[in-house]
Amino acid sequence: MNRGFYTIMAAQFFSSLADNALIFVAIGLLTAMKAPAELTPLLKLSFVLFYVLLAAFVGAFADSKPKGRVMFNANLIKVFGCSLIFFGAHPLVACAVVGFGAAVYSPAKYGILTELLPPEKLVAANGWIEGLTVMSIILGTVMGGALVSPHGGAWLMTLDVPGIDTGIDTPTKASLVVLIGVYALAAGFNLRIPDTGARYEHQERHPVRLIADFAECSSTLWKDKLGQISLAVTTLFWGAGATLQFIVLEWAKRSLHMPLDKATTLIGVVAIGVAVGAALAAKMIPLRKSLTVIPLGIIMGLVVASMVMVHSMAVAVPLLLLIGLLSGFFVVPMNALLQHRGHVLMSAGHSIAVQNFNENLSILTMLALYAIMITLNLDLNIIIVLFGLSLAGIMYLIGRRHAANQREHDSLALIGEHKH
Repeated sequence: MNRGFYTIMAAQFFSSLADNALIFVAIGLLTAMKAPAELTPLLKLSFVLFYVLLAAFVGAFADSKPKGRVMFNANLIKVFGCSLIFFGAHPLVACAVVGFGAAVYSPAKYGILTELLPPEKLVAANGWIEGLTVMSIILGTVMGGALVSPHGGAWLMTLDVPGIDTGIDTPTKASLVVLIGVYALAAGFNLRIPDTGARYEHQERHPVRLIADFAECSSTLWKDKLGQISLAVTTLFWGAGATLQFIVLEWAKRSLHMPLDKATTLIGVVAIGVAVGAALAAKMIPLRKSLTVIPLGIIMGLVVASMVMVHSMAVAVPLLLLIGLLSGFFVVPMNALLQHRGHVLMSAGHSIAVQNFNENLSILTMLALYAIMITLNLDLNIIIVLFGLSLAGIMYLIGRRHAANQREHDSLALIGEHKH
C-alpha cells in the first residue's frame, strides 16, 4: 500500500471517530432535555437522511473533482453542523447537517480506493478501511461515553483559556468543541491526500438526468447476479447494525442495569468483534469465494435473538463479541465484491452512491420501525426476538436466491457448451 492510502486511512479514521462520538453526545443532550424515548433512534435517522435524499447527486459530485478536495469540503460541513448547537439548534437538526457532510464524504472516500489501488488489493484495502472504521467506532463509542459521563464533562469544564470568555458554559458544549477539533484534524489530513489524476469527463449536471442516471446505475447493480446478492447483504447489514446499536443501549439499561456512559462500552465490545471478524475475512476469504460467507448471517440473527436470555455481564460480553465477529467476517468480503462489481459495471463514485442509497434506506426503515415499536410500548424482549429472527430469515432468503442464480448460471453454461 502506498503513502496516499495511509493518508486516506488517517482522514477516514478521525472523521468517523467524531461521527460516532457525536451520536452519544447528542443522546446525552436529548437526555438532559428530557426528550421522549422515541427521539433517540431518530438521531441516527436524521444523520442518514441526506445519504438517501442526495444519493443521485453525490456520486457525480465525487467524480467531478479531486476526491481529497471533496472530502475536505465535507468535513467543513460537519464542523458547521456541530457548531449549530451553540446557537440553540435542536440536536436532530445538528445531526442532519453533519449527516449531510457525511453523505458528501462517503462516495469520495470509497471511490478513491478504486482509483489508487489495483483490483487484487481491494479486499485487503477493504479489510483495512473496515477495520479502521470499526476501530473508530470502538474509540468513538468510548470517547462519546467519556464525554457524556459526569466525570468527563466535569473535567472538560475545568479547562479554560486565560483571558478569553469562550461562552462554553455546559459540559455538552465542551464535548462539542472536542468533536469540532477532531473534524478539523480530519480536514487537515484531507488536504494531504494526493490527486490520483483520475478524471471522469462529461459529468452530468442536470438534476432530472442525474436521477435518471442514478436509477439506471441502481437497476444495473440490482440486475447483476453477483451485485444483487452482495448489495442485498450489505444493505441488510448496515440497517441491522444501526438498529442493534440502539437496541444494545436499551437492553444494557433494562437487563444489565447500566447507565448510558457504561452501556456505550458494550457497543465497543460488538465493534471489537467486527474488527477481528473483518481482519480474519481479509486474510482468509479471496474475492472469488466471497459468497461462501452467507450462512454466517443466518447464525448471527439467531445469536442476536438469544440476547433476551442474558442478564449478566459475564455472558453479555462474549455474546456481543460473537455477534460482532460473525458480522465483520461476512460483511467485508461482500463489500469488496460489491465494489468490484460496481467498478466493473460503472464508475466508482456512482456505484458507491447506489450502495449508500440502499444501505441508508435500510437504516432509515429499520430505525423508523424500531421508533414505532418503542412508541407502541412493545416489550424490549419481543423487539429483540423479532429483530434477530427477521435478520436470520432474510439472510436465508438471500442464500436461496444466490443458489438459484448459481443453478441458472450453470444451466446457461451447459446450453452454451452444447451449442458449440
